[in-house]
Amino acid sequence: MTKKQLKRKRIEDINKENIPDMEVLPLKRTSDEPLSKKVKWINRQRVLVFATRGISYRHRHLMSDLKTLMPHHRSESKMERTKNLQIVNEMCEMKNCNKTILFEGRKKRDLYLWFSNIPIGPSVKFLVENIYTMAELKMTGNCLKGSRPLLSFDEHFNTKLHYSLLKELLIQIFDVPNHHPKTQPFFDHIYTFTILDNRIWFRNFQILTEDGGLAEIGPRFVLNPIKIFTDSFGGEVLWDNPTYVSPVKFRHSLKKNNTGKYMNKMDQKIIQKVNKPKESYSLNPMDEIFKGDPLEKAIELQEKETKNIQTNDNKQKKLENRNKKHLERKIKRTTQKKNKKKSM
Repeated sequence: MTKKQLKRKRIEDINKENIPDMEVLPLKRTSDEPLSKKVKWINRQRVLVFATRGISYRHRHLMSDLKTLMPHHRSESKMERTKNLQIVNEMCEMKNCNKTILFEGRKKRDLYLWFSNIPIGPSVKFLVENIYTMAELKMTGNCLKGSRPLLSFDEHFNTKLHYSLLKELLIQIFDVPNHHPKTQPFFDHIYTFTILDNRIWFRNFQILTEDGGLAEIGPRFVLNPIKIFTDSFGGEVLWDNPTYVSPVKFRHSLKKNNTGKYMNKMDQKIIQKVNKPKESYSLNPMDEIFKGDPLEKAIELQEKETKNIQTNDNKQKKLENRNKKHLERKIKRTTQKKNKKKSM
């Protein structure tokens, strides 16, 4: 111990003896409502997010947006289409994941999305419609990356059994675990799941004020459920959507309707020709004379007759003048020719 250190210890001991009643303040002060921090990370949910080969650029951007929204995700390289989907269970076991989100693209147009609980099940297949990514929306909002979301569900999720099952699966996938090492310890945005037209509509809003002011950030998309299976990527079908129409059939029906337009037009023309009357109604032109006051009609007819007579007289005068001038020119020309011959 040096002399300086001994002096400091003596001064501290003297201060403690002189002021025994005063409380020693801590170096760090907490807020009025301190957060209860747990050291252990209890909810060990991990979601594997990846896609098959053949997805378009928009579907790839949507997948990257979902990865940014879910800090508890784990990524994987693209999977070949020829492989069986049950290989996904083994991939999840290798990555220590409990849930999966698989993006399956077809024909560079259609996007199918799988939600599955590994390894027991159930699993759900969706058709994704009306996709708008964060880059496309360009909406106002500055949500912090890694903050935990609030999940709000429509009342219709409690009306039917398959909707309640989908609600539980969505909660387990999109709910960010508490005290995750990549998360922030507060709520900054809201995920809304609403049912409309037998589809699930997803929206992402930022919380602006405590009163409830929201601003949409994105992405936004619509999930059209197709089937629910008992096991993970297989098993018996628990529920099948009776109103579902595949996009290929829908496009084929539109083409059929477009091809029948020309035939419909030709049929309508033939029907018009057949139903068209050969003789129209014979109208009497003298019926207009007896409409209104007869005296006024008579005066109008007289005025029209006088105008017609005047115009005809003017036309005749103009023609007579033109003929006279034409004759005079001819006479002059003939006289000039005769005079030239005599002079010769």
